This record gives sequence, structure tokens and C-alpha cells, in this order.
Amino acid sequence: MPLRLHDTRRREKVEFKTQSPGKVGMYVCGVTVYDLCHLGHARCYIAFDLIHRWLEASGYDVDYVQNFTDIDDKIIKRSIESGEDWKVLVEKNIETYYEDMDSLNILRADHYPRCTEYVDSMIHIIEDLIQKDHAYTADDGVYFHVESAPEKYGQLTGQSIDAVRQGAGGRVQGTGDTKRDHKDFALWKQAKPGEPTWPSPWGEGRPGWHIECSAMSLDHFGVSFDIHGGGHDLRFPHHEAEIFQSECHTGHSPLAGYWLHNGFVNIDGEKMSKSLGNFWTIKEIRKKIDPMVLRFALVNAHYRSPIDMNEQLLKDAQRNHSRIMDVYASALRGCTDGIILDLPMADIASMNPLSKSLGLLEKMAEGFARAMDDDFNSREAVAKVLAATKELQRILSMELDEDDSRAVANYAKVWLEETAGQILGILPSPEVVLAEPEEDPRRGEIAPKVDELLTQRTDARANKDWPRADAIRDELAELGVVVKDTPDGPSWDFA
Repeated sequence: MPLRLHDTRRREKVEFKTQSPGKVGMYVCGVTVYDLCHLGHARCYIAFDLIHRWLEASGYDVDYVQNFTDIDDKIIKRSIESGEDWKVLVEKNIETYYEDMDSLNILRADHYPRCTEYVDSMIHIIEDLIQKDHAYTADDGVYFHVESAPEKYGQLTGQSIDAVRQGAGGRVQGTGDTKRDHKDFALWKQAKPGEPTWPSPWGEGRPGWHIECSAMSLDHFGVSFDIHGGGHDLRFPHHEAEIFQSECHTGHSPLAGYWLHNGFVNIDGEKMSKSLGNFWTIKEIRKKIDPMVLRFALVNAHYRSPIDMNEQLLKDAQRNHSRIMDVYASALRGCTDGIILDLPMADIASMNPLSKSLGLLEKMAEGFARAMDDDFNSREAVAKVLAATKELQRILSMELDEDDSRAVANYAKVWLEETAGQILGILPSPEVVLAEPEEDPRRGEIAPKVDELLTQRTDARANKDWPRADAIRDELAELGVVVKDTPDGPSWDFA
């Protein structure tokens, strides 16, 4: 099955064809490093990490570029508010960015250009756009004139420039600055007191936001490349502005063969917002839950679909991720030293239970690949992994001789590593999986209280005092404790 992906510009799934055989040029808009990364960033970069992984697993040589916006209105504002030098602020947040992404098992891009390294390139592009009458100077900087290329308007959003004209009521003045038209966007901003600036033909100033990505992508790839990606919110105005300025500068269309955009993340049904108190930074999240569980929760949805992050979603992710981890750990423990024998032929129609199971697992692997080839459908791919996990658990528990048992364990290990590990990125290293878990420091603090309550609960159950037993369980729940009744007596852990 050929790889098909949904191109935002064409608004449909199309077969993926690269500009150079076997090679993929991919540019993804990076973070503006004025603050810590949040859950929305995790969603975006996990989505494109998944795409990156599958393209490479499919045999492509991927040249992955992801930028840092290291000068911007938000950076300047935050620097002024905090009293921290903007360069120090930028470096601190870039360092934390890498920590966050590494914790989520996101593979590093091949290149991380910074926009401040490309100011000269931006100036060159702006000069060319002015010369070609696509841009003009104003009292407060330089603007791209959208009406100079009306045919390019709305390529990603479907907006009609005629509708925009009509909605504007013919308005040209009163746009809040000296630009000619409310649709025009800034390419260069005139210097303001106290702001970092660079010299230019239009005086001291700094680049606008949109021109940065054009300069970096064109410098690296030339006039065109295969994939341009980013969050759904970047389609307009950022990505459409890139199309305007890049294609008008180079005279080449399209800038990117395929435009990919990941969906939003909501928190309990509402858009994430600091004002609503539901703003989750990655740094905060990874203190509370295993980053691999968060990654599982995010890959267990199609990258274009919105996600509603809530407590139940994370609990489900924890449960399902633990199932995979348990089976993977069993497989690792079963991979003892020695020659690995060949397993029986995989045959879903076989009367041999092991041969039949192997046939089922081959079908699941094929289904996994089909899902990923269908616009990187990780939701369906995860479903195949979970189904395979159940089957792998079954064959690992079969009564087999030592050699066959070792072969089955190796098979299970490889199956999970090639799918859940290499592609989905949700498996830690074998060393981490087999390591003894560190005891939660909270356990020692409340253990005496919990043990006392469990003794009382056992007595209540022995006396058939069910209301008392239930009340004690509720009290334990308030402590964040969940009780599991076993033949050897009750055990407990944190919820």
C-alpha cells in the first residue's frame, strides 16, 4: 500500500511522492522561546516525531528542520516583565525545550536554526519583494502587499479574498499603523526604544514573524521541499504568509509539496488557557505522570484529530501502557542467552496453536503498517499493538520447552520494539524496563496510617460490617490509595 497523507492545501488524502527519490525534506515550525513548552507543543512535536519515525522506517532519508523563533514581540515583552536579558531568557527556554522533548522520547531534528542567524537572508528576501512590487515601506517598517498576489490567498484555509474585501467594507485606513491594507502583514518592524535591533536598508529594526520561516526553509532546502508542518492554528496567518512571501520571492510554486497540520488539545472540553487555570506545561506534567504515558495518550489519537485531555484519558493511557510494558518486560526476561531456534511457520489457519498465533500476529503487524501508511493513523496502529499485546501475552504463557520459550520471548521482544518502540516511541530502553522500581517517597510517610486502616477494614469485613469496610475504603481513597484484595490479603498502591 502506498503512503497516503492528507494535504491541507488540497484538502484531501493524496499519494505521497517526493521531489527527490528516496529523500524527504521536512520543515516544521518550532517554538517561540519566550516561555516553557506546554501540552500543545507536546502534541505537535510528538505528531511530527511519529511522522518522522514512519518515513524513516519506510526507507526514506529524512532531512528534518525545526526552527527556534528566538526574537519576537512575546520574547521582548517577557524580557521586560521579568527584567531578564532576552538572550538569557531564550537560552534558558531552549535548554528546557530539549529536556521536555527528550523526556517524551522525541527524536532530535537534523537541524535547529534560529531566526536571529538569518536576519541577512530575511533582508535580502524583503529587498527582492519590494523590487517586485510585492512589498512596500511605511513609517513603521515594511509590509507585504497581499493584493499584489490575490491568487495565492486562502490556499490553506479556503478563505476567499473577495469575501475579505467585502467584509472590510472597502476599509484601507484605520488599520492601526501605516500599512495600506488591513490584510497586509509586517516583514520588517522599525526599532522601538529598548528593543533589540539589527541594521537594515530601512533603518534599525527587527524582522516580522512570518518572514523568519521563509528565510530558514528556503536557505536550507531551496525553492521547494516536500513537507511543511505545524499546528492547526498556524495555517492562518503564518503559513499562508509564508506561501505569499516565499513564492513571490522565488517565482516557484508550490513552496511545499504537502502541508500537514496537527489538531488542538483541549483540557476537560475547554481550550487550554492560563486565564482558565488549565494551562499545563510539559515540565509540570512530567513531575506528575510518566512522560511515556503522556506520549501514549497523545499517539492514541490521529494527529489531525483534536484531543480532549482529561483525568480519565490519562488513566486509560496508564492502564493500556502498563499492559504493553508488562508483556515487554516478560519478553525481555525470557530472552536468556543461547541459540534462538526458528519458530514454526506462521499460519492463521493452522491447527497448531503457536503457528496460528504467529499468523495472527503477522496479520496485526501488516495492519499496523497499513494504518501508518494511511495518513499516519496512529490511533489504529495503537489498537493493533494492544491486540497484539494480548496475543503475545498468551503465547508467552504457553507451556513450551526452554528453547521454544526463548524463541517466543525473542519474537515478542522484536515485535513490540519494531512497532511500539521504533515507530510509536512508547517503549523505554530494556534497562529501564527491567530496573527495580524506585519506592515512592510518599509511601513511607503514610504507610503506618494505611496499614492501620487496612487492619480495621479486614476486621470489619470479617465481622460482615460492610458499611464500616466501605467507609474505610473511602478514607483510603482520600489519601490517594487504591486497595487490591488478593488471596494473600489486601495490598495497596497510589492511584
